[in-house]
Amino acid sequence: MLAVSSSAFADDLDRLLEATDRDDVEAVEALVVSGNLATQANRHGVTALSLACRNGNAEMVRLLLEAGADANAVLAGGETCLMTASRTGSSECVKALIAEGAEVNAKERRGQTALMWAAAEGHQEAVKCLLENGAELGTSLDSGFTPLLFAARQGHIGVAKILLDAGADANEVAEPKKPNGKLMRPGTSPLMLAVENGHFELALELVKAGADPNDQRSRYTPLHAMSWVRKSVRGDGVNGMPPPDGSGSVTSLECVRKLVEAGADVNARLKNGRGNAEAMNPKGATPFFMAAETCDLPFMRLLVELGADPTIPNADNTPPILMVCGIGVNAPGEEAGTEDDAIEALLYLLELGADINATDNNRETVMHGAAYKASLKLVALLDEKGADIKVWNQKNRYGRTPLTIARGYRRGNFRPIVEMMDAVEALMTKNGEEVPPRGDGGPDTKKKGYGK
Repeated sequence: MLAVSSSAFADDLDRLLEATDRDDVEAVEALVVSGNLATQANRHGVTALSLACRNGNAEMVRLLLEAGADANAVLAGGETCLMTASRTGSSECVKALIAEGAEVNAKERRGQTALMWAAAEGHQEAVKCLLENGAELGTSLDSGFTPLLFAARQGHIGVAKILLDAGADANEVAEPKKPNGKLMRPGTSPLMLAVENGHFELALELVKAGADPNDQRSRYTPLHAMSWVRKSVRGDGVNGMPPPDGSGSVTSLECVRKLVEAGADVNARLKNGRGNAEAMNPKGATPFFMAAETCDLPFMRLLVELGADPTIPNADNTPPILMVCGIGVNAPGEEAGTEDDAIEALLYLLELGADINATDNNRETVMHGAAYKASLKLVALLDEKGADIKVWNQKNRYGRTPLTIARGYRRGNFRPIVEMMDAVEALMTKNGEEVPPRGDGGPDTKKKGYGK
């Protein structure tokens, strides 16, 4: 590719680029009859061939190639015409470029290839053409993304099937690299990407192709991931994400049922994780435990129907009933489960025989949870259902009682909630417990872990 170095061609080149941009084949043909305009780039590095590929105009692409355009010309960022054509999705443009020697496995400056572009955009015919001409399936970016991972993230089921038929591994995993080139901890798989983005039909196709429904390389199984896919944190929660748009004709609960039929362990416990002050420890959590955290009653019911044990706690011996009541909530009102959701889920667990006076290794109780969640309705219901004040009116591992939590002594949110203070104080008075004066009775704020 030659860059324009004088004004001799400048006007004609501008006219060529304009004509190409508006798909004026006759004008382009007239301009490239003589001279070498087809090989020229403007000051931004843009050629007529690149514009023709962007428009997906195969007739224009062939015309420019015949006039001497370089099939391997690149834009400033390293994007080749073949990448542009693959992103646009014109298989005829792709074929014309390859016929003239376009390098199929060329990479732009971030390492992306034409096959990655085509897979990410869902262009099946372009993907087929590239594969037929030697495109490499296993090329990955520093992020670990491969063509199959791009297709899975976007939910392009047709492209995913083509890649799998061509030999892509349904159990491949992203292997991100550090800036120094060293591998980081393995990342996500095509199956997890499909589930997390709501592409449930594609997820099942990946399982049919051999994807492991119990894979924990991303630290969670697909069944665990369903908890936050179905009900994400509301508001501006740090870990919150908007619900995925998804694709296909399979619902999340239908996908859960099919995953279990395909061998997903409904009682699988997470192998990794670590808790910190007043935050949920994911280690040992089951899918039911995670569903309880989001107070997702339909999901909880289905899991029990499919054989889930609703009593299994996490590694801190925290039972699901504590999660329903609010253990781990940092910002009241932003958690996934609403107050009404929590009440429904709590009543369901009580029907199943859950112990309302359970405590965990951190000495948390259901009333501690209600205080974290700042739920007046839960406080009243827990008292009605028999929550024992002798159990819950105690300091947890971090020095907090339900009352001090209501008074603002808690992780991440130090705002006293007057209504909660009133409710807890009323329960304490009713049961003959001494109520410390407001401004007193909280943990030592210099204590290690306070407010973290």
